[in-house]
Amino acid sequence: MKLKFNSEVEGAAKNNQPIVALESTIISHGLPYPDNLEVAKSLEEAVRDTGAIPATIAILGGEVHIGLNKEALVMLADPNSRIEKASRRDIPHLLASGGNGATTVAATMLLAQRAGISVFATGGIGGVHRGAETSFDISADLPELARTNMCVVCAGPKAILDIGLTMEVLETSGVPVIGYQCDEIPAFWSRNGSGVEVPLRLDRPGDIASLLHQKWQAGLEGGVLVANPVPASAEIPAAELKAAINAALQQAEQKGVRGKAVTPFLLDYIRTDTSGRSLAANKALVLNNARLAAEIAMAYHRQK
Repeated sequence: MKLKFNSEVEGAAKNNQPIVALESTIISHGLPYPDNLEVAKSLEEAVRDTGAIPATIAILGGEVHIGLNKEALVMLADPNSRIEKASRRDIPHLLASGGNGATTVAATMLLAQRAGISVFATGGIGGVHRGAETSFDISADLPELARTNMCVVCAGPKAILDIGLTMEVLETSGVPVIGYQCDEIPAFWSRNGSGVEVPLRLDRPGDIASLLHQKWQAGLEGGVLVANPVPASAEIPAAELKAAINAALQQAEQKGVRGKAVTPFLLDYIRTDTSGRSLAANKALVLNNARLAAEIAMAYHRQK
């Protein structure tokens, strides 16, 4: 699989600079236009301002792009562009057909590792959906975390999921889950409310970098999940979100929404139900994650 690096990422690799991977599904499917374009640019700037180099990843014209130019970001953000939501299973088809795909957490992890990148910032990971005991709806993000050497910085699993079962699957898969300066797994838009204790709390990016170094040096394959709570100024208390989430899940069931359409549907419903507050929280948390990921990447780079 050929990787196409933009000049900034290529220069960073040659000059041995830390690089942070960024997904593209948040641009094409996670946020409305023009907020998605604004966030895409802000994420890259947040990584640069913290001292690392951003590498937004996507599949364009059947080629894997590691780092995007401004024109590519605009195309991904345009609601009239036909951009597929690309997970691991979709990559072969997009490469063979010359298609355009915005990479999910799972696909971004895989492609970032192929590019030699070790740290990735996203909003929230996918996981075990509520009712998965009958639907078997479990995100490809979880098995990817189990097999791909990547530090994934997020604001916890998306609040629409069964967070407790998501943590159980990660434990079974041997994935270390770190709470950054927190004792409870954050619930995406909420700092608390999951009711799930973090397996390990670390308060400094350097400590997280040391764990990464020791894990992979020991040959312990697979990812590490860092749960970074949404900034307090932007959070929506979990109690307020409960009714909106339940209503969104009910609507999705009634409308027969399935597969990879579920998460965008639920997020859009909740955004409307909260009068845009969930969108503001989403922007704040993903920028917060990008900054922390850059700090971890720089600390890990110094230990390699």
